[in-house]
Amino acid sequence: MTALTWVVGRGGLLGGAVERALSRTTAVWTPSEQVPWDDHRAAAALLRATEGFAAAAGSGTWQLAWCAGAGVTTSTAGELTVEIRLLQMTLEALARSGLGSGAVFLASSAGGVYAGAPGTPPFTEHTPPVPLSPYGAAKLEAERLAVTWGRRTGIPVVVGRIANLYGPGQSLLKPQGLISRFCLAHLTGQPLSIYVPLDTVRDHLYVDDCAALVAQTLRAAHRLPAGTSVTKILASHRALTIGALLGEMRRLLRRPPRIVFGASAAARFQALDLRLQSVTWPELDRRTLTPLPVGISETMEDLRAALRMGSLWPPVHASADLQRSGAVG
Repeated sequence: MTALTWVVGRGGLLGGAVERALSRTTAVWTPSEQVPWDDHRAAAALLRATEGFAAAAGSGTWQLAWCAGAGVTTSTAGELTVEIRLLQMTLEALARSGLGSGAVFLASSAGGVYAGAPGTPPFTEHTPPVPLSPYGAAKLEAERLAVTWGRRTGIPVVVGRIANLYGPGQSLLKPQGLISRFCLAHLTGQPLSIYVPLDTVRDHLYVDDCAALVAQTLRAAHRLPAGTSVTKILASHRALTIGALLGEMRRLLRRPPRIVFGASAAARFQALDLRLQSVTWPELDRRTLTPLPVGISETMEDLRAALRMGSLWPPVHASADLQRSGAVG
């Protein structure tokens, strides 16, 4: 099946990787102008892009991967409302365009929606989502919007609840990325502040592995009955404590990053154990994933090159508050 593909958020860590993965098997459409996501002009630019995509797709098969979003765990409800409105506007514009057969993938956050989930981990797609932060609530609202839209329009929708992403290209100007922060602390020698216990458990998924899973879920989505929605956890299924991750860094680098411990009111947004297990389309998870040491090494080399070229600008300080920044996930 060949479908014209649009990746919204193609400039981000996930969106860039998803576009690369999908371009191997489908035609990728790119807008003629960049969407200024942090600007009041974003809505108008996104609307023009949506109209351009609809015109290019015509009556042919198409697919959209929504990978946009600058929100983190500590974002306010007001900041996140803008992202929800942009998603809603794009979906409604697509509905009005009279497109042919298509499918939509929506990137959501497993950490955001399961932070307060009941029961004992690992959490699955059957676990009732209970967010603890406005960020998690916004992700659930985005899921609801997409699923309702798909039911109304007859377009299949896949919601991907994604584990902690890491890998080359992760922007440290956007507060995120525990592994990237560890790597940066090692390269700069600056201390890293941690405001959660070392036995905090997270699932770390290499971005290219995630992108390959997104591509697979979109292929599967085209085979779904009209208007059907599916929720799929995208994870490595290899959870690690922060302490174990520090141990792996020590083994690879001969010394661990310098860390300091503190306290933060934002700790209430973080769950201690976020082990994940996908039970939806389990056949898609039967694949070889990037080993953690390889992923860390690739991330380290990317940051080393960026530091050498002076492309981390404005300057990023490794001592950023991980809990406040949302880097723990």
